[in-house]
Amino acid sequence: MPAKRPSAPPATAPRERKVKAIADNRKARHDYAISEELEVGIALGGTEVKSLRAGKVQLSDGYAQIKADELWLENVHIAPYVHGNRFNMEDKRSRKLLAHAREIARLKVKLADKGATLIPLKMYFKGNKAKVLLGLARGKKLYDKRDAIKQRDARRDLRSGD
Repeated sequence: MPAKRPSAPPATAPRERKVKAIADNRKARHDYAISEELEVGIALGGTEVKSLRAGKVQLSDGYAQIKADELWLENVHIAPYVHGNRFNMEDKRSRKLLAHAREIARLKVKLADKGATLIPLKMYFKGNKAKVLLGLARGKKLYDKRDAIKQRDARRDLRSGD
């Protein structure tokens, strides 16, 4: 009688990457109408990753722009790592964002519209990679902000009334 070969291991679902939030730009959703979101990677240098793990990042004034068919993150403050050395980077330098060329080309067309801009909504680790969630945004008028506040208050009142 032939020897029985061991069966193949059971098929498992692909391992999900753990997502750990670093920073959130909550003011952006108040000031802008977000029409589309895009997840991109970010090229970091020196001790910036250690600073991100410590949560030392501020997205509130940041924006993204396309220069020479590349996506760049501007005006985002990543504090120098406290225990760093001469390899610490400048805190508000331009950082390259990693996206596919077809995504950048699509964004370039949408950014040609008047008033459209790319803003960072969230920064997080997905697995061991730093990611940025960009939003294609258009500024809200004051009356739009007031309407959003009224709707939010109405939803809150309905929930508390239950």
